[in-house]
Amino acid sequence: MRRFLLLYATQRGQAKAIAEEISEKAVTYGFSADLHCISESDKYDLKTETAPLVMVVSTTGNGDPPDTARKFVKAIQDKTLPPDFLAHLRYGLLGLGDSEYTYFCNGGKVIDKRLQELGAQRFYDTEQCTSVISKLVVEPWINGLWAALEKHFLLNRGRGDMNETLTMASHASRRTDPMTPELLHVESQVGLLRLDDSGGKAAEVLEQNAVNSGQSSTLIADFEASLTRSVPALSQASLNIPSLPPEYLEVHLEEALGQEESHASVSSADPVFHVPISKAVQLTANDAVKTTLLIELDISKTDFSYQPGDAFNVICPNSDSEVQFLLQRLQLADRREHRVAMTIKADTRKKGAALPQHVPERCSLQFLLTWCLEIRAVPKKAFLRALADHTGDSVERRRLQELCSRQGAADYSRFVRDASACLSDLLRAFPSCQPPLGLLLEHLPKLQPRLYSCASSSLFHPGKLHFIFNIVEFLSNTTEVVLRRGVCTGWLATLVESILQPYTCTNHADGKKALAPKIFISPRTTNSFHLPNDPSVPIIMVGPGAGVAPFIGFLQHREKLRERHAGGRFGATWLFFGCRHKERDYLFRDELRHFLKCGVLTHLEVSFSRDAAVGEEEGPARYVQDSLQRHSKQVVGVLLQESGYIYVCGDAKNMAKDVHDALVEIISRETGAEKLDAMKTLATLKEEKRYLQDIW
Repeated sequence: MRRFLLLYATQRGQAKAIAEEISEKAVTYGFSADLHCISESDKYDLKTETAPLVMVVSTTGNGDPPDTARKFVKAIQDKTLPPDFLAHLRYGLLGLGDSEYTYFCNGGKVIDKRLQELGAQRFYDTEQCTSVISKLVVEPWINGLWAALEKHFLLNRGRGDMNETLTMASHASRRTDPMTPELLHVESQVGLLRLDDSGGKAAEVLEQNAVNSGQSSTLIADFEASLTRSVPALSQASLNIPSLPPEYLEVHLEEALGQEESHASVSSADPVFHVPISKAVQLTANDAVKTTLLIELDISKTDFSYQPGDAFNVICPNSDSEVQFLLQRLQLADRREHRVAMTIKADTRKKGAALPQHVPERCSLQFLLTWCLEIRAVPKKAFLRALADHTGDSVERRRLQELCSRQGAADYSRFVRDASACLSDLLRAFPSCQPPLGLLLEHLPKLQPRLYSCASSSLFHPGKLHFIFNIVEFLSNTTEVVLRRGVCTGWLATLVESILQPYTCTNHADGKKALAPKIFISPRTTNSFHLPNDPSVPIIMVGPGAGVAPFIGFLQHREKLRERHAGGRFGATWLFFGCRHKERDYLFRDELRHFLKCGVLTHLEVSFSRDAAVGEEEGPARYVQDSLQRHSKQVVGVLLQESGYIYVCGDAKNMAKDVHDALVEIISRETGAEKLDAMKTLATLKEEKRYLQDIW
């Protein structure tokens, strides 16, 4: 078969899942994918690679390549490499990201640009895909990949050789003509049904009908679709279901024999520090819409260091109740302390099969489900396909097959992806589903650490690190209405209950005296979201709600710098802060008033979105973008006349977009420029690292 190199750079598992899908489909189209994580540099060498390269690259942080790609990016960014270093290489790249972010798909863009600079040429167009519309971009990109590979091999090896290599095992007769992409696609659908079908299951799926012929179609039409039930036409359709993903892990549970387990085995690419929580404060009133907590960590006995604007990772566990449910549901509760032993199945057909690196060797089953696997992850279609084969009830099995089928794509989006259904939801919805532990290890991604902005300055709080967060709460109603908390914020809130100081409008004293709980953290520095090196440069900070966090660190830092350099020149400092209610969720009110009084903060503009107007002629500025509009002349003066910086922190989906649109209007209005030119001006500010975002 014709080989191509397939590399993925993943942070949360999406890029890996897409690469694995490409690898599994490749066989059907007459190709062989040499699949590797981009970090496995010992298994491939682009300098000598002659096969075409296909890359799937995600984006993390504020436009950074994923952690797994750090070494790769550093290597190709080497300035001593000649411009023809990769001139022999032909590649296609799919970049993943979120279009709500400024540096959308920047991880893929960084690699794509550098490959071009080193002489590599595309055999297939690079595509950038937002997670919001992944189905509309990823599937067409993958479908088009096969024709592009066909063309590449045809041009490089000759048509006669191509005819020979196009012969596939599934052909009923020999061919002497090259197959068109359309014909390949048709044959691939046959292949999807033939692969892993020794028991004739796929053929059975195509023939089965979920609706008993004796039932009234009128009655069924009255039903509404749900996670567990479909309606016509889907319930009566023949299904195109994907081939069964090849199993590759052999998993055994062995008695612990008195072995002790250390949480130091939590895996991370960065150094991990175990630090105590020295203080916890509720920053919002009890009747606030969201509850915001401040946590202080004691880092005085560690080598952990940071500067204002940095972020760091909190390594968190899954909910104990959810772990216990899985143990009970998998009938493994009495073996929770057993050690998990894994090997690669000798007869696996999975390309590049490897033991999951995020699972420590011989950890306990309890540790595995608590610290290693993202059990809240939304199951991908390949996982649903595998779960269907471990479901005893035929009606439940049919529904799982529908959800992973081509015909059930809309139901999958509505009831699984958009509903943020997780494995526990599926096991509740389909009681006869009894997956083996190995299946979870093969399909559930690594439990990712959660990223938080530093909300303090080490000059102001030596040996301490502050961060704030909203306790995330949401209703899960896939099978029953359940109030859930965020994996990390819910855990942290429970952890600090014994030392939590209640909401008060005065400065917070030392916390309650109680045993300080400890958490694991790891550093995650940023390259740009920092104060200007020159303190005389003016800055504008926009941070509603918890987005104010890094700016508290900025202001604390500036206060100490002013004390140390009394005669120094410091630029104007603007803060645009917003919240719902002045008396409920005005975070850091006393601290901000202090900064304003002592001159560290020169302009404080606060908007309250839910409070009624009190005698203001214009009406109150409801949101931070409204406040920016009211001070448009000063904003333009800072950014365009005084070469100042603007920082935006907080919600990516709404606030950051609205602030960006407001800035476009402001620049257009104040300079008389067309909106397109105003957008170009903002783009220039971003390129110059003077328009910086820390958004989520």
